[in-house]
Order: sequence, then structure tokens, then C-alpha cells
Amino acid sequence: DSLPPARYKETMSTLLVWIQQSEAKLSTPQVAVTDHEIMERRLRELKALQSSLQEQQKALNYLSTTVEDMSRKAPAEVSQRYRSEIEVILGRWKKLSAQLVEHCQKLEELMTKLQRFQNDTKTLKKWMAEVDVFLKEEWPALGDSEALEKQLEQC
Repeated sequence: DSLPPARYKETMSTLLVWIQQSEAKLSTPQVAVTDHEIMERRLRELKALQSSLQEQQKALNYLSTTVEDMSRKAPAEVSQRYRSEIEVILGRWKKLSAQLVEHCQKLEELMTKLQRFQNDTKTLKKWMAEVDVFLKEEWPALGDSEALEKQLEQC
């Protein structure tokens, strides 16, 4: 009665592999990206990982429930071993979940800043082109005070 069912071991193994793979995906170095498409693709990957996390929640719940059941039937030392095992997994799970949320929020903020920067840059380039045209215009004759005043206002 105190031994885990075969499903428990399979679920534990599967969940550990999934956590390791997910941790590896999150540990990829964050680099400065100035391409909105790359950032969007990374955000989609993170959102998919969040969905996968929610799908794996059932397996985690099963493991927790099974450990509780086994702990009631098993001797204290065996019970403690199972509890320790699940606590390690729960700790990694919580850390992974928090990192996912943090990465998504940070990426969304950076995407917004990049978009705003690109818009500002576009506006600035347009303004600089207009100024360039203005600076290359012919200067009015020195005696034409009305034209000189108009150009002074434009400056």
C-alpha cells in the first residue's frame, strides 16, 4: 500500500522531463532584439509554454494527491521521502511558472517600447527630410524683408 502505483512513476518521470525541457527553454539567454517579428515569435513560444504548463497541472495534482494518499499508509521515513520529492517538484514548478509570467510581461513591455521607438524614429526621419528640403531652398534676396520674415518664422 505504501508503494507508488506505476502511473505515479510514469507521471513523475514525464513531468520531470517536461520541467527540465521548459527550464531549458526559459534559460536561453535574453538578447537585445530590434525586430518586432522575432519578439512576437518568442512571445508566442512563451504563451505556448504557459498553455503547456496549464495542461501539465493535472499531472502535478495527481502526484500531490497520490503522495498524500501514500503518506497516510506508508511508514514515516518512506512518507517523508515522497513528500520531499514532491516538494522539490512543486518548488521548481512555482519558479518556472513565475519566470514564465515575468518573461511574458517583460517581452510585452519591450515590444511596446520598440513599437513606440520605431514610430518616433519614423516621425523624426520625416521631419528631418522636411528640414533638409527647407535648408536647401534658395534664400530670399536681401532686400525682400517680407520673404526674410517668412523664412525666419519657418526657422
